[in-house]
Amino acid sequence: MKKSIKSILSIGLVVLISGCQKDLTTPEKPKIDESLPMVDYSSIKHISDINAIALEWKKIDIPRAAGYYIIRADIQEDGKFTRIATVKNKFTTHYLDNNLNANSKYGYKISLMTKKDFESRASDTLLVTTLPNLESVSLIESISDLPRQIKILWRPHSNPRVSKYIIEKTSPTKAKWEEIATIENRLNVEYIDEDLGDNEIFMYRIKSVTFDGIISNVSEITSATTKPLPGQITKLEVSRDLPRKIQLSWGKSPTPDVVSYNIYRSSSATGSYRKIGIAPVEHNRFDDEIEEDGKIYFYKITTVDKDALESKEEDVVPVMGSTLSKPIMPQITLAMIEGNKMILNWISRDERTVSYNIYKTSKKSWATSNEILIPNVTGLRFEDPDVVRGVEYAYQIQAVDKHGLLSKTTDKSTLMLPKIILKGQEK
Repeated sequence: MKKSIKSILSIGLVVLISGCQKDLTTPEKPKIDESLPMVDYSSIKHISDINAIALEWKKIDIPRAAGYYIIRADIQEDGKFTRIATVKNKFTTHYLDNNLNANSKYGYKISLMTKKDFESRASDTLLVTTLPNLESVSLIESISDLPRQIKILWRPHSNPRVSKYIIEKTSPTKAKWEEIATIENRLNVEYIDEDLGDNEIFMYRIKSVTFDGIISNVSEITSATTKPLPGQITKLEVSRDLPRKIQLSWGKSPTPDVVSYNIYRSSSATGSYRKIGIAPVEHNRFDDEIEEDGKIYFYKITTVDKDALESKEEDVVPVMGSTLSKPIMPQITLAMIEGNKMILNWISRDERTVSYNIYKTSKKSWATSNEILIPNVTGLRFEDPDVVRGVEYAYQIQAVDKHGLLSKTTDKSTLMLPKIILKGQEK
């Protein structure tokens, strides 16, 4: 008989008993028939599982017999016996009591019942303890320093009844554990928790689940930290004295796996920054070519690592740079006629000036004029003998620095040699 019970329970403790039903109504007072034989206590056998107990007993084959009552008490709760099931076939001698608590003690009695709801005295109490709950996986670990994700690995459960795993997660800022995934198949032993933040700590644990729904104790707790953002550059220097460009240079990031730098620019310190370039990690310099003189911009530089994580642009203090401004225009101090030539004198107002441009405009009539450029004047005086009497001339002067940058032109200085009127030509 014992071998029979073991054979049944070895396939998952699934016992299909014809005529066995739960009976949730217990008579206020059982109708005991003293003449009915009792179930032999010594014939009652059992096998325990984690959440179930299987019972077997010797049948009582008398004409009046209709079946059996199964009576149970939870010893660790109140110890009170309650009828839990009615076996409505006298030839049935097995009962599976499931949905029990693990590692808990229960008491069982069995009584014979008749078709008229009389019953025998119950058997003596059989004390049975369910097995301890299933332990979870024996090894769990997590891998840190992954970009916005954490990898969890564990050893496959040794019990072939395990069909899946429940992954639970919490963090130092949360009080409760939450279920984040169910991994099917006992041999599937990896899970990657994605879409996490940067430099965040999380804790994980695993529950193993059997084919018949038994949930194990929780595993040990493993913790890991996501990869932090790469460190910022150490120092940013921005030029203010270069013609038509702004040059940026900086110290390298202390983060070893930085692969490039992103350069951002804005027209104001608190304005919106736009990415204008990328510098590889081998070059910690960037030239911003600009077709304006004296143009001011603000710059930020972020670092990017091999996993495409970028340091926060909003955490960077902007640095101002500018292109070289135009030289200051000279100041004309003298514009006069001397004999048959025009004389211009001026003073320099910018030490950057290396030469001057003279713009000469001749006006032959109210509707006709001609402008010529006289470049590379290096002194502070200009004499123009190439003039015609009676023609109005206007002169403007412009400073030029060594980079070829041009100042604004001075206001026009207008001169004219009067015509010579001969005798007989007077009117």
